[in-house]
Amino acid sequence: MATRGKFRKVVGCMTGTSLDGIDAALLEIDGEGMEMQCRFVAGVSDDLGEMKQPLRDLAEQRPMTAGSIATLAREFSLLHASVVQRLLAGTQADLICVHGQTVFHKPPVSWQLFEPAPLVHTTNTPVVFNLRQADLARGGQGAPITPVADRVLFMGKPLGAGRVDLVVNLGGFCNVTYAPVTDYRTGEDSIVHGFDLCACNHILDFIARSYLRVPYDHDGARATQGDVQEYVLRDFVAALRGQAAQGRSLGTGDELTSYIGSLASRVSPNDLAATACHAIAQTVREAVPRAHDCALLAGGGVKNRALLQAFKQRFTYCDSTAAVGVPAEYREAACFAVLGALVDDENPIYVADQRVREGFALAGNWAYP
Repeated sequence: MATRGKFRKVVGCMTGTSLDGIDAALLEIDGEGMEMQCRFVAGVSDDLGEMKQPLRDLAEQRPMTAGSIATLAREFSLLHASVVQRLLAGTQADLICVHGQTVFHKPPVSWQLFEPAPLVHTTNTPVVFNLRQADLARGGQGAPITPVADRVLFMGKPLGAGRVDLVVNLGGFCNVTYAPVTDYRTGEDSIVHGFDLCACNHILDFIARSYLRVPYDHDGARATQGDVQEYVLRDFVAALRGQAAQGRSLGTGDELTSYIGSLASRVSPNDLAATACHAIAQTVREAVPRAHDCALLAGGGVKNRALLQAFKQRFTYCDSTAAVGVPAEYREAACFAVLGALVDDENPIYVADQRVREGFALAGNWAYP
């Protein structure tokens, strides 16, 4: 196991279900467990290149040979090695924590594709990976995986005239973490709450590809030009609310594409994109207790100006995680660095719904130089 002490350099690596690239973040971490203090040092991103389509094919359950999958896993790890080497620029990390690519997720079964050996060999650094399996084995959902890290990194930090009590990830799927609530009887804080809500960039990118005829709506420019259609917004929110009702963890693919097709016949493409942004923001607002009104946003969706504006209309204080020192595009990678350090400290990293499951599930497989 990596050297335990009061100071560590930890790398976190993340690739999301939207397959928009690989992110790696370097954090300097003082202290241990939930009391650790973290400083974001640097981040590096890269495109998935020729791996993007086979990874999408695998996630969409298209047939592939064992040899093709094994080769893909090796190339995927080598890309991690290249990105981490660029990030470290000749310095040495104490450990690396890797999410892997989610190619299937339907609890109790989940698969995060990753082969650790090439990364360990290239960087000469211990690697922790496969963090979901212990939670799944104990009856958990295995996702979302970042709430405890969000608590370490963000909760309680100043934002506007308030303090952060909500983190919203706008990735392929939207998931939320919100601050613990104090039990008036005991005066103790409950564990942080976290759950998946609905598809986010999956929806917006599908609309861009299918109706705007572009790979994605750059900066939300087309959505910004559109008008929100209230009669469509109501139906859209109802569909997303149905996803939110499925439970704590959602899947891996575009789950509303056929439904979006029925909406597209009723509005212009720009209006559809604008309405989708507001439907996502409204779904989050309805799902989170009204008292939680000081929100940090992260993930690729932060670059969408229309989506960002939709959130600002619904929350008193709303800003990117960059406002507290972590660039929005590296929030998940930074969270994995924290999760890696927590696993190294033998600290639990999972919550179950709104309660602590008895015994907590430690997580992670280790690979060593």
